[in-house]
Amino acid sequence: MPPPLELECLKALWDLGEASVRQVREELAPERRLAYTTVMTLLDRLARKGAVSRRKVGRSFRYTPVVARETLQRAAVAELVVRFFGGSREALMNYLNGGAPAVETIAETAAGGDAALDTALL
Repeated sequence: MPPPLELECLKALWDLGEASVRQVREELAPERRLAYTTVMTLLDRLARKGAVSRRKVGRSFRYTPVVARETLQRAAVAELVVRFFGGSREALMNYLNGGAPAVETIAETAAGGDAALDTALL
């Protein structure tokens, strides 16, 4: 998962499609007043990580998201399941449905029950 500010830049790019540093900065401005150089650094990091692509247009770069929003959402939910629910999707569903914590399910998972998390089902 990308750090919070990198994620904010990705969200802006998902909304904009392709954008310059200035456009991403303007998109973030209502909620975060970041310096131009900060946004540029964040987008460069995302490019190095392969989360966005960039192409030179004149003297500046245009950035496009490579990783889909849904891909990061799945990864975040998978991490949530592993970290807080012992890898048990059932325990998460029980929690979301307002049920009591599924201690038995988590205990079974820790004991080797459903240890392999199938992220395709998330």
